[in-house]
Amino acid sequence: MGKATAAGLATMAASAASNQVGAAVGAHAFASIGPAGVVAVRQFVAAAVLLPVARPDPRRFTWAQWWPTLLLALVFGTMNLSLYTAIDRVGLGLAVTLEFLGPLAVALAGSRTRTDLLCAVAAGVGVYVLVLPGPARDYAGIGLGLLAAACWAAYILLNRLLGKRLPGLQAPAAATAVSALAYLPVAAALIVAGRLHGPGLLYAVAAGVLSSVIPYAADLIALRRVPTQFFGVMMSIHPVLAALAGLVLLGEVLAVHEWAGIAIVVSANALAVASHRRTPEPR
Repeated sequence: MGKATAAGLATMAASAASNQVGAAVGAHAFASIGPAGVVAVRQFVAAAVLLPVARPDPRRFTWAQWWPTLLLALVFGTMNLSLYTAIDRVGLGLAVTLEFLGPLAVALAGSRTRTDLLCAVAAGVGVYVLVLPGPARDYAGIGLGLLAAACWAAYILLNRLLGKRLPGLQAPAAATAVSALAYLPVAAALIVAGRLHGPGLLYAVAAGVLSSVIPYAADLIALRRVPTQFFGVMMSIHPVLAALAGLVLLGEVLAVHEWAGIAIVVSANALAVASHRRTPEPR
């Protein structure tokens, strides 16, 4: 494994861990400000942190840089809201399984060898075993879960593209700023209702740092170092880390099938990493 790929792997693992810890923290804010409120605060926090660091100059953006940035902003604003709403309608298990179809599709589409294909399929099986989704008749909830999956796939592809077209963290900074502007009405409604304060706001701010700022930056860096197919397979660690974050931070005890799913996903990722040890460095 080259140094660039090893660094990309470490970056992806840190991003996933931060994301799922943030999700567990953010869950505490649902009762007071709702999923839309948490997403709004996350975008505000991400923009407030990334804009001063990246300092993008939108006046100098070309159309080739603007259109994927605007699409990424749409993805930021839609991905988590659709997932949270799907969880509320059809349950965590089915919603997470549906969302993982996005990065799994990216992994399958980019497969070049039988090992790549095996890793992607095994990771998908592991996630299914981990959550064991039951039947659901809420087609709106299922549709929202699939929308979250499409957003996650688009997130991977757009970050890969923008990593080549804009330097540093300018792309996620500009995208989060646009997304934050779109969520201003949500924040205004919460303020008028007297709900945007206290512990709920603090939990949402923490979720913004852990689930938006760190992952947005880390994923962009990782996608400059590793192929999108490898990135898609490695995204299967998110459900694993979500289960562990739930155990540690929310007191959710894991069932036998959840531990079995974790073992399958970890094995699939270990095989994916091993298969890329002699892969040429991406340019």
